[in-house]
Amino acid sequence: MAPMSARNPETEAVHRAGFACFVGRPNAGKSTLTNALVGQKVAITSNRPQTTRHTVRGIVHRPDAQLILVDTPGLHKPRTLLGERLNDVVRTTWAEVDVIGFCLPADQKLGPGDKFIVKELAAIKKTPKVAIITKTDLVDSKTLAEQLIAVDQLGKELGFEWQQIVPVSAVGDKQVQLVADLLIPLLPESPPLYPEGDLTDEPEQVMVAELIREAALEGVRDELPHSIAVVVEEMIPRENRPADRPLLDIHANVYIERPSQKGIIIGPKGSRLKEVGMKSRKHIEALLGTPVFLDLHVKVAKDWQRDPKQLRKLGF
Repeated sequence: MAPMSARNPETEAVHRAGFACFVGRPNAGKSTLTNALVGQKVAITSNRPQTTRHTVRGIVHRPDAQLILVDTPGLHKPRTLLGERLNDVVRTTWAEVDVIGFCLPADQKLGPGDKFIVKELAAIKKTPKVAIITKTDLVDSKTLAEQLIAVDQLGKELGFEWQQIVPVSAVGDKQVQLVADLLIPLLPESPPLYPEGDLTDEPEQVMVAELIREAALEGVRDELPHSIAVVVEEMIPRENRPADRPLLDIHANVYIERPSQKGIIIGPKGSRLKEVGMKSRKHIEALLGTPVFLDLHVKVAKDWQRDPKQLRKLGF
């Protein structure tokens, strides 16, 4: 090895690694963007606002960098103890990351919710901030240009400059990699923080529960999404199976808040619960790489969003 004095710092490749956090109003496209960057589903997506409840870390591996994406719940005006706890999670995460990506959908005008978030971001002085205009596939170029100008102006009004403003369509796969290209130079120099091949540090049981909840959220009425929680009780390989035909038994409970909601989840003659099981099983098998037997039960945890004891039991 050449002595230190003989080495040329210009020729030494710099490796960067660090945490980037996507923030924004509920349903701003944060989870979809996380999944697109990682190249695999690590965060649940739904057209229902407020579906992310855990900060999911998706990991993007590059030869010269490791970008760890923290997908927080959407910051919102809380109406329950659960809502307050989710907002606390967001603010704690902001304080600990290396760069913040503010997500704003191209098809929605800047609203009071966005201004509230950007005002909070302005108070975090040292952390670089990138504005990401999502869902650009839904608008024409004129609307997009207006949105880019509006978000630039908002930063100036609050006394800071965005490091970058980037339009992206995660669904249309437009400029997704550019987002990573712009975030990586803002990370500190560091060796990789996770082993090559790891795509998330979420425990498998949490991810399985999230996939079940995503399937349960599809097509339910407005008042129900916040009331659904899923807990995986156990995941155990089926005994006495041939080595080439393994089967994983997963037992999970879907919790709702009121007995009247049970029928909505179960459906006529159990049809809806069966559909939830089939849809989520497909994603779970893809995630775990093994055939799965999924046993789902629906239980009532009365007013769990407002009850500290129940929140703890359900992992919040």
